Amino acid sequence: MSSQESAAGVRSNIPQVLAHSPKDNVAVVVVEGLKAGTRAFGVVTEDNSTFTVDVKDDIPIGHKVALIDLSDKDTVIKYGQDVGRMVAAAGKGHHVHTQNMKTKRW
Repeated sequence: MSSQESAAGVRSNIPQVLAHSPKDNVAVVVVEGLKAGTRAFGVVTEDNSTFTVDVKDDIPIGHKVALIDLSDKDTVIKYGQDVGRMVAAAGKGHHVHTQNMKTKRW
């Protein structure tokens, strides 16, 4: 199955996840109901490059998926900027949200 095929074998150029910068270590889920076991097709909006990530958890729209293994206390990079820190580990493809990431603002 190619990086742009669904489990049903249908090709799609519609991104399921978006990263904003090539520096990002998380991407945002932009489709409803992204399921564990999906090879998600992603686009980096800054340079229009593409990537895939094997999703390990069901992840709701608007939440993040780890693009690399993230450990406790690692910095989360989104928009090419530091947006928070991990408070629990999340391996590549796992859900990143308030259960394992906290903003540094508050």
